[in-house]
Amino acid sequence: MGETSSNSPVEKDDEVPEIPIEIVSDEEMAIIEAALAYARSFTFSAVPATRSTTLPLQVHKNARSPVQSIRVLSNRSLSNCSQSDIEDSGNMMNTQKRRRVAESYLHRFRKNRGLTVTDITSTEWCQKQMEFTLLYGAQKATRAMKAGIARHNKLEEEVIKRVAVKIESREDFWALKFINFINGVNQLQFEGVTRELPIIGFAEGVWMVGAIDEIRLPQTLLNRNPMLIDTKTRSRDTLPSEPQRRNGRLQLMCYKYMWDDLVACKFPSKRFFDSFGLNPQHTLSEDLQVGSEDPGFSALTLDDVVRHYKIPRTMMGAAHDQLLLRYESQKDHSVLGEDRFAYDFKWLKDQIQASLKFWLGEEEASYVPEDERWKCKFCQFASICPIYTDIEQPASDDSNIKESQDACQ
Repeated sequence: MGETSSNSPVEKDDEVPEIPIEIVSDEEMAIIEAALAYARSFTFSAVPATRSTTLPLQVHKNARSPVQSIRVLSNRSLSNCSQSDIEDSGNMMNTQKRRRVAESYLHRFRKNRGLTVTDITSTEWCQKQMEFTLLYGAQKATRAMKAGIARHNKLEEEVIKRVAVKIESREDFWALKFINFINGVNQLQFEGVTRELPIIGFAEGVWMVGAIDEIRLPQTLLNRNPMLIDTKTRSRDTLPSEPQRRNGRLQLMCYKYMWDDLVACKFPSKRFFDSFGLNPQHTLSEDLQVGSEDPGFSALTLDDVVRHYKIPRTMMGAAHDQLLLRYESQKDHSVLGEDRFAYDFKWLKDQIQASLKFWLGEEEASYVPEDERWKCKFCQFASICPIYTDIEQPASDDSNIKESQDACQ
């Protein structure tokens, strides 16, 4: 759209028609994103360490062999994973820090998989709601949420199809993520577009994972900075509130942060192996060895794959500083509006660091600011939230929120 936010700069887009804006609750936004993240296979749950598992994968339609990106089907956690604790120097400060980390939500709930970008955006929306979600679980997907997931699957199928591949270890599981990224970058390089690109990075001292909705290369050869795009579907022909657009901007900025780090070859592979308790010399399953041949390299071990997890700087550069959120109708897939905005590195780092204070147990979960407490109106945890009972919601806002209950990204 083209509205300027005090949190991040936005370009004016005079060609976008004026469309009414509705307020959307976090329950619809955060849970939808979590569901989409699950559908994109980046919840990193469920792969037994010693049991063979067959999972559906993605294949680029023009590829000569499978492009692997798994769809995780189980809800069990990766077994036998371990994450290195902070070294104990023997003094009281380090002991307290170790205890805090061990008791943190990051250690308790994301120890074996890292934070997702959705984890960052959800805590930006409302840390208290994120805390309740971790402790008590999220609501089931609504009809509108399912429609949003189906639309993203449809967009994915325009350039990717699925095949099945057998994985036999945790190393195989992670190798699939890297192979899918490598194939996705190849597709971007030769076809100018790729979708649902899994990405893994080390940001502000923690591991972060996600799936970039869409990446496109500019048509001109003089500009090789990929454009990052995210499509949000809407059940009603309205644009979301400013807080929700701000949340979407944060999501795309996280992806640019991770992409740019890979361009700069900043992936700490040894730290990755140590953090997740992986054996870099583990021999990959036969299916993965065959699947890795298409990107043009031979991979026998996890380390072979990780060494190719990079972006060829001679062919592509850092992601474009202008990012794009596209909002479309679930009814006919028409574009309702576009939010073009500029990357703001300082604002992004501030947001990530604020989120990490929650995840690392450095600060207690905060509540939404007073001017955004309309979000509480349809939060599933309102009845147990201390601040909700003190909120008096104006009737006009209540009607806006009620109309947006089934809105979907």
